[in-house]
Amino acid sequence: QVHLVESGGGLVQAGGSLRLSCAGTGRAFRFYTMGWFRQAPGKERQFVASINWSGGSTLYVDSVKGRFTISRDNAKNTVYLQMNSLKSEDTAVYYCAANRTPGPPKERGDDYDDWGQGTQVTVSS
Repeated sequence: QVHLVESGGGLVQAGGSLRLSCAGTGRAFRFYTMGWFRQAPGKERQFVASINWSGGSTLYVDSVKGRFTISRDNAKNTVYLQMNSLKSEDTAVYYCAANRTPGPPKERGDDYDDWGQGTQVTVSS
């Protein structure tokens, strides 16, 4: 099991930026496909972005393309989500997740093995 801890959430005005971080444990972290998901109150969990083990392949939900960037630093066992031009509809709890089988980016939550506890992002309009 991989222990994941998100950080970097907070309150920001519309049009602003935040960078989320997800720190993981274990030497094998560098081989995991990683993903970011979000869940707004009263809504289902939504895929946001995913990155393969090397960082060479990424996948985004259409609503964040051009605004969000997922990246990773395997030396630090950390995955990032840079969020720019934030909108009120981006308000949600953001979760990172790990798929322990090396492979391409994945958008199905059921494909992930481990989840963090989440970090709140609130965008005021």
